[in-house]
Amino acid sequence: MANTDSKSLYYSATAKAGLLLIAIVEFLISRSTKGKFFEPESFEWIKKIEKDFIPIKGELLNLLNKYGQIPELKNLSHEQARIVRGNKWKSFFLFAYGEKIEKNCSVCPATTRSIQNIPGVLTVFFSILEPHTRLTEHRGPYKGVLRYHLALLVPREYEKCGIRIEDEIRNWQEGKSLVFDDSFLHEAWNDSDEIRVILFVDFERVLSFPLSVLNKIVIYLLRKSPFIQKVVERIG
Repeated sequence: MANTDSKSLYYSATAKAGLLLIAIVEFLISRSTKGKFFEPESFEWIKKIEKDFIPIKGELLNLLNKYGQIPELKNLSHEQARIVRGNKWKSFFLFAYGEKIEKNCSVCPATTRSIQNIPGVLTVFFSILEPHTRLTEHRGPYKGVLRYHLALLVPREYEKCGIRIEDEIRNWQEGKSLVFDDSFLHEAWNDSDEIRVILFVDFERVLSFPLSVLNKIVIYLLRKSPFIQKVVERIG
């Protein structure tokens, strides 16, 4: 019993120390960088990804035709279940928190080759938002990671489908990219009668030394945390 209590205290202390480190690093990042959305032209690798739009979309269409039951994102964690109701948000993972999902990458070779050009790539999946679905307001777990969207399937009524980060709104355009800081409060919606599908990527934020080192440490600790490891196990 004493051994169990010791382990509980250890994990509790470790978790608190980790949260404190994340808070400190996020504060430092917020002082050194500004902006919610970023110009895609600022990232050289985005040009290469957009050039691969046709083969990436082709592999997505093959998945939609072949895999009728693409997993629901809410099954991975309580957090995802909290922000969407019903079976409306689905995903097909290629990378999860730095771990390559071999069985999924094997059926999407062109997409896999393309995303490996992204420096500091962490998580990649096809994100499918069903018609008349809204992801309620939430924030991402950590400011040291940025989010990238390549729009693959956008409803014809594209203005009914968008993302809001605090007071800024963007709509997806097929074949075009969005980059943003998801640590701000944000929500997304698809009020159309068609599905919306994006290539969803989380990647390491580029920072100057020594903040870049602290960021790598936090990302490593997050990847190794029990919560993330359980999510990766469910995906794999």
